[in-house]
Amino acid sequence: MKKLLKITLLVIVGLIVLIGVGAWSQFGSLIKGAMSAKKLDDGLYYIEYKGDDGFSELMRKGGCESSKALIEHITKFLSKGYYTLPTASQQQTPYGCSTLTARTPEGDVLMGRNFDFMSGAAVILHSVPNQGYETITTFNVEFYGFGEGWLPEGFANQYMALSGLFVALDGINEKGFAMADLMAGDTVTTHQRTDNPDLTTTMAIRYLLNNAANVDEALELLAGIDMHSDIGSAHHYAMADATGRSVVVEYVDNQMVITETQAVTNHYLCDAKRNIGLYANDLRYDQLCEQYNKAGGVMSRQALTEAIESVAQPTDGDFWGTLWTVVMDLSNPSVTYYSRRHFDNPFHFAIGKE
Repeated sequence: MKKLLKITLLVIVGLIVLIGVGAWSQFGSLIKGAMSAKKLDDGLYYIEYKGDDGFSELMRKGGCESSKALIEHITKFLSKGYYTLPTASQQQTPYGCSTLTARTPEGDVLMGRNFDFMSGAAVILHSVPNQGYETITTFNVEFYGFGEGWLPEGFANQYMALSGLFVALDGINEKGFAMADLMAGDTVTTHQRTDNPDLTTTMAIRYLLNNAANVDEALELLAGIDMHSDIGSAHHYAMADATGRSVVVEYVDNQMVITETQAVTNHYLCDAKRNIGLYANDLRYDQLCEQYNKAGGVMSRQALTEAIESVAQPTDGDFWGTLWTVVMDLSNPSVTYYSRRHFDNPFHFAIGKE
């Protein structure tokens, strides 16, 4: 797949050159977005994009229920229809993760999140779309099997990194609504089939962050789409908003189930499948709940960061552990990132202030 996408990008770049100056009206925002890419730390990159993000058009067409269909749409968007992508496949590698939401002594709401994976690098995408809310989201370059050779370095790779406009693994929007994708505990996939638009797990995150101001709006939007599981596994969403509401959204027998909770890791929390996927030696959820309860639900930024840091996963053989940690401020929409457990090297970005 990586080779296929490399060829695609060479074709797109060639088309831009051939079309010449007239291409700027079509490709200008994409080119500027690609050129904004910069490396922040080992395994951490940052991109800014302003303009048409192509997602509204995707929804008007009814969405996509597979990574193959999505990649075809992404290629059409990035090439403006001048190139059609052959078939491609998505990597199927499970990942860990943990989240914790708490209120600070000042009354602000924070959400911390670890993303644990076999390997990869994070692309932070700060998007200001023509339609929808301003967002800051994160995406792992290996999620679609691109690998280290696809790091956003060099124009072609930077340009393809804009595929993050259609998918995300976590993020926050200008209204202070935040969410993250985590593995749910088994391999039971969700495939809802009604007349609603179709979205995969990571596409739905982008859709909700673009359009939902809070948890209630996000749940309403989720009820109006057909969910399809990415990477052949079960997923659940940790969601929180500036009011302090924090929930996990899970799927049981293709039905959405909502459970109020401050912490989420990689086992089910709903009554119907409670603790499925919880292993005896996995104490992350208990550790997060213990620290939250000990603080009475009120944690300073430092305390929440230390709590989420305490359950970060170390490298273990082929498992790279926690690839990134992000602390999201929902009351003052902004993010602080740490790459690969480098907790002494934070990167902070605010929404609407840069």
